[in-house]
Amino acid sequence: MKVSVIGAGAIGGNIARRLSEAGHDVFIADVLGPESVNAEVAAAGAQPVELAAATKDRDVVILAIPFGVQPKLKDLVAAVPKSTVVVDTSNYYPGMNGHIEAVVDGQVESLWSQEQLGRPVVKAWNAALAETQRTMGKPAGSLDRIAIPVACDSAEARATVMQLVDDSGFDAYDAGTLAESWRQQPGTPAYCTELSVDDLGQALAAAERDKAPGTRDRLMEHFGSLDKMPSREETVAINRAAHH
Repeated sequence: MKVSVIGAGAIGGNIARRLSEAGHDVFIADVLGPESVNAEVAAAGAQPVELAAATKDRDVVILAIPFGVQPKLKDLVAAVPKSTVVVDTSNYYPGMNGHIEAVVDGQVESLWSQEQLGRPVVKAWNAALAETQRTMGKPAGSLDRIAIPVACDSAEARATVMQLVDDSGFDAYDAGTLAESWRQQPGTPAYCTELSVDDLGQALAAAERDKAPGTRDRLMEHFGSLDKMPSREETVAINRAAHH
């Protein structure tokens, strides 16, 4: 597939590298310009390009940018052909994204994103740590393969992105419609807990919408109080423990 990743940070770089290694034609672009792309990502085959080039003649455009920045990309996304699948990988954290009243009042994050971008979106790759995505991908059929939820209102677009998730080294889980994607937002049992397909389905079902923001904020407060950043394994263990 022809895939563009917009955002050359940890998440965008991981996705671009993984999909390049899987044989996809990958462009990666960032507001800071092509020179901001990590050399490791380019070495894997992803082609650094200007933002405008990333929106032309692509099958899929993956937005790996901060949640609160999305409104600024509306004009850029408007240039993407209607046939192109647009993917949202972001998450809302008040401390990083500021007070977004609609989301604080309960609007599902990806529905807010869809409104800001003016395009239907697929929610994917948001519920796994950057380090999980960088180091824990495995070939299809591997034992103990981690699953990633994919939510979307279009069955065709969902299937396309589920294939890309699989190609990036993870089992793709059909998480239903975008309105249900709150089940994979921060503070839920499915968020950054490195689960198998079967366990992920149970975690999504167990999510409690009213409790998730409070759990998210308590976890962020806890992580902020630590003397040093925990390892990937420690972070996953802390996230899991928040739901037991």
